[in-house]
Amino acid sequence: MIALTNIAFEFGGRYLYRNANWHIKPNERIALVGRNGTGKSTLLRVINGEFGLSEGTISKPKDLTIGFLNQDNLSFETEDTILNVTMQAFSRALFLEKEIDEILVQMETDHSMEIINKLSNAQEEFDRLDGYNMKHKCEKVLEGLGFTTAQLQQPYKKFSGGWRMRVMLAKLLLQNPDLLMLDEPTNHLDLPTIKWLEEYLIGYPGTVIVVSHDMEFLDKMTNKTVEVANSSIYEYSGNYSYFLSSKDERMDLQQRQFDNQQQFIKEQERFIARFKAKASKATAAQSRVKMLDKLDKIEAPEDDNSAISINFRLGLQSSRLVAEMIDVSKSFPDVDIVKKANARIERGDKIALIGANGKGKSTLLRIIAGVEKYDGEAKLGFNVRDAFYAQHQLESLGQQNEILEELSHHASERPETELRTILGCFLFAGDDVFKKIKVLSGGEKARVALAKTLLTEANFLLLDEPTNHLDMRSINILSQALQAYEGTFITVSHDRHFISQIANKIWYIEDLELKEYPGTYAEYEEFRIKNEANKEANKNVKKVEPIVAKPVEVKPVVVENKSKLSNNQIQKIKTDFDLAEKQLEKLKQQLTAVEESFAKPEIASNPAELNKKQLELSVLKKQISEQETIYERAFEAVMELE
Repeated sequence: MIALTNIAFEFGGRYLYRNANWHIKPNERIALVGRNGTGKSTLLRVINGEFGLSEGTISKPKDLTIGFLNQDNLSFETEDTILNVTMQAFSRALFLEKEIDEILVQMETDHSMEIINKLSNAQEEFDRLDGYNMKHKCEKVLEGLGFTTAQLQQPYKKFSGGWRMRVMLAKLLLQNPDLLMLDEPTNHLDLPTIKWLEEYLIGYPGTVIVVSHDMEFLDKMTNKTVEVANSSIYEYSGNYSYFLSSKDERMDLQQRQFDNQQQFIKEQERFIARFKAKASKATAAQSRVKMLDKLDKIEAPEDDNSAISINFRLGLQSSRLVAEMIDVSKSFPDVDIVKKANARIERGDKIALIGANGKGKSTLLRIIAGVEKYDGEAKLGFNVRDAFYAQHQLESLGQQNEILEELSHHASERPETELRTILGCFLFAGDDVFKKIKVLSGGEKARVALAKTLLTEANFLLLDEPTNHLDMRSINILSQALQAYEGTFITVSHDRHFISQIANKIWYIEDLELKEYPGTYAEYEEFRIKNEANKEANKNVKKVEPIVAKPVEVKPVVVENKSKLSNNQIQKIKTDFDLAEKQLEKLKQQLTAVEESFAKPEIASNPAELNKKQLELSVLKKQISEQETIYERAFEAVMELE
């Protein structure tokens, strides 16, 4: 579909790619990965035709349609409703709808065959474009992305950047381009919406390329991974987990090549140092200097998942009870958050607060931190020293300060070597520590703010969306730091992989109640799925009618004097006995079949099916008991004939 051949792109005197190749095929779902700064977003813009190549070619069909979601979409402004903005995806159908209305007005005075044919052609094309369902399609996608029905008629300009991005995403999905390119689509999405988008993209009929730092999202919806690294493009035929395992082999090879080249360079440098002063060898030495200058250096591989060691000290150990909420209620003018919520946080708890946007997760975090008004009581325990990290703190960094200077002001008792070590763990190495805060990207500012938070020696951390703006390596570093952290924390996050790595309790808000699951995220997900299946099964219990044989009503003739029975009566008794016996056998066969079905994986792993089979089993046992009574009466009647 698209072929990038021997491409090169130079930016600021540095090659992002050189002699790189990539063949994009139809119906692939591709994860485009790589460290920040390697050129992932730039590569999408090259494919989209926004940037030209320094070298190489890109070939694609002329009729190929491309949809591209990126941060630039947020610059769009309009007074229109979000439903109308989304419906612009059907531009041709909207044009035809307007044209049809105008033709109908003309037909009030013009009854010519020409106007009739014009109307017929317009209606036929409108129907072919499924114009009659375009509003319904828009509503379905917008509601899937988290908008309520009432919000669809609200103006686009009223919504924040994250919600505007959802509108642009909805419009793009409905345009159904041949190639869909999404740059960080999950950044502003909550968990239910991320799951909805996964399902949508899995069934998308075209090719999808996604740049994302959400490992779980990439694992679920992609079937190919493309990595940008070392000015090259590497392709892996599998999802992100497959890529990680396959990448190890490539890194081993790269490490050997790096080691060999370093050995070669050392040998040449020793030769140059030894002979550069000798006239007879000066030319050879100079030749080797030039050779080294032209040598394409192989970079040492760096593992995004390598283990780190950060020792974040605790100033004091907190009491066993770190924080408590008693009958806490919180409402805003247009929405209730919680009513009479109660919770305890104990020393060592590592809590992930999850759920849909708008449920009040960040509000609850602010209540615990003591920076939000509420009704009820929320208090910290004895010796609890808390530190609160939120996105707005990125703007509170000293913009004129250098990174190292910012940390020094915050932890003046720490020696510079220790601060440099910590900054190195957060990917600020060498002279990077002297960069001004004002020139940093959002992700870099987030890393500085996180480093400051973890330097507080607090024994209770409150972290609101700490993984936002971080790349995978930074998320891995934060995850390892929190796993090693000896204090207590509660974090709001929509990153499922991150949560699964660091949390030992899950909090969620449901029906204005704060609820707790005492286990990991994987255990919580299993609990949630079973719970939802049970609710659905219980809701439909009355409707379930197991397909089982029913007992046969047999009323045996009372035999007082068998000599007075007619041949028809005798035959009736024998027929009833045969029928009762056959029906009992049939019921027992069905019972065996149901009992054996419990061992089938598709039944055993499906709570709804298990409930249905349990109901069938119960009904069958009752019917067998009834049928055995009928059979015994019929058997006694036959015995009387003997």
